[in-house]
Amino acid sequence: MARHALTSTAAAFTIASTLLLTACGGGDKSSGTIKGADTGSGSPSASASASASSNVDRPDVSLPKDLKLVFDFAKPSDADSAAALDDAANYIRALNHGIAKQNPQDPAYQFYSASDAARYANSQIQTYVKGGWTITGTDRYYRAETSAAGGTQNVKLVRVTFCENQAKAYGKEVKTGKILYTKPSLSSFLKFNILMASTKASPVWQAQSITVAEKAKECQE
Repeated sequence: MARHALTSTAAAFTIASTLLLTACGGGDKSSGTIKGADTGSGSPSASASASASSNVDRPDVSLPKDLKLVFDFAKPSDADSAAALDDAANYIRALNHGIAKQNPQDPAYQFYSASDAARYANSQIQTYVKGGWTITGTDRYYRAETSAAGGTQNVKLVRVTFCENQAKAYGKEVKTGKILYTKPSLSSFLKFNILMASTKASPVWQAQSITVAEKAKECQE
């Protein structure tokens, strides 16, 4: 079974009418630079964004050695956009961490998301757990864009979009270790649209809503 066949099971969640920003805690071991590969080794990078280097305890989002997430993102010049993009990447790391741990209640994604985005992560992890699968290979994210999305006096909002190429990421049976290889196709490409939010009291940006477009032709490389 291809990884994209699992990812597409919960393809779209609309923007929540109420922002549910949760309290934060933990210790991030792999939220360094966005650009390049996250091997899950937990080693911080000198080019880490402000959100990753702030004095906040972040959860572990390290990944197995056989799974690499590559975030080929250019860092925005605007500080809020850069922080929102960094934590959008951390949200994706956290979702994959939950899959690797086979834990639909994993605290990592709950730290980096709320509302519909948290429900999306939970549903994705549950799909893998029920199927007896995890993920292996290299998953690439690229062509990131950010834009201000309004907000209030106390809440800042940034919309983040980016592409994903799953052609080299595969499902793997947890019990047997068998890798479920598939051939690259249009289904390998997805387009993410995530609403990120942060309160003035916290440097952490949380995903609030997520829409995933499948077979995204605009993401083909």
